Amino acid sequence: MGGEYFLKGREEESTHASTVIPDTLMSNTEANNLLTGQQKSQQQEEEDDSSRGGGSKAASFDQKDIVKALEVVERDSVAIAESFTSLFASLRLTLSEATSSSIDHMGCFSDATGRLQECALDAATKGNRYINSSLRLNEEMKGADSLATQLKTLRRNVDALDLVVNRLLRLP
Repeated sequence: MGGEYFLKGREEESTHASTVIPDTLMSNTEANNLLTGQQKSQQQEEEDDSSRGGGSKAASFDQKDIVKALEVVERDSVAIAESFTSLFASLRLTLSEATSSSIDHMGCFSDATGRLQECALDAATKGNRYINSSLRLNEEMKGADSLATQLKTLRRNVDALDLVVNRLLRLP
C-alpha cells in the first residue's frame, strides 16, 4: 500500500546480538526488497554452513530468527495495545464531555422552559383580570344608558322650570 513506511536502519554488532538503529523512513517496496535481499543472504549463509557440516548451527540460527520475529511481533502488539488504550481513553473523555454538555444544555432548557411557563401564567392571569374588568365596565355601561335617559329627562324638566321661573320674574 502506498502509505506504508518502515524504518530503515543500520545494524551494529554487539557482543550479544545485532541491533537495528533507525535512520530514515523507507517505503513498503524498499522494505520488501531489503527483506528479500537479507533473506537471500541468510539462505546463502545457511547453505554455506550446511555444506561445512554446521547443520545444527543453521537450526539454531533459524530459532534465533524466529525468536527475533516473535519479539518484533510482541513489541508491535504492545504498541498497538497502547494505541488502542489511548484511543479508548480519548473516546471516553470525549463522550464524558459530550454527556456533560448535554446535561448542561438540558439544565438550560429546563430553566428556560420554567421561565417561559411562569411568564405565560403571568400573562394569562393579567389577561383574565383585563377580561373581568372589561365585563364589569360593560355591565356598568348598560346602567349608564338608563342613567343618560334619566339625565335627559331631568335636563328637560330643569329647562322647563327655568323657563317658568324666567316668565314669572319678568312679569310687568
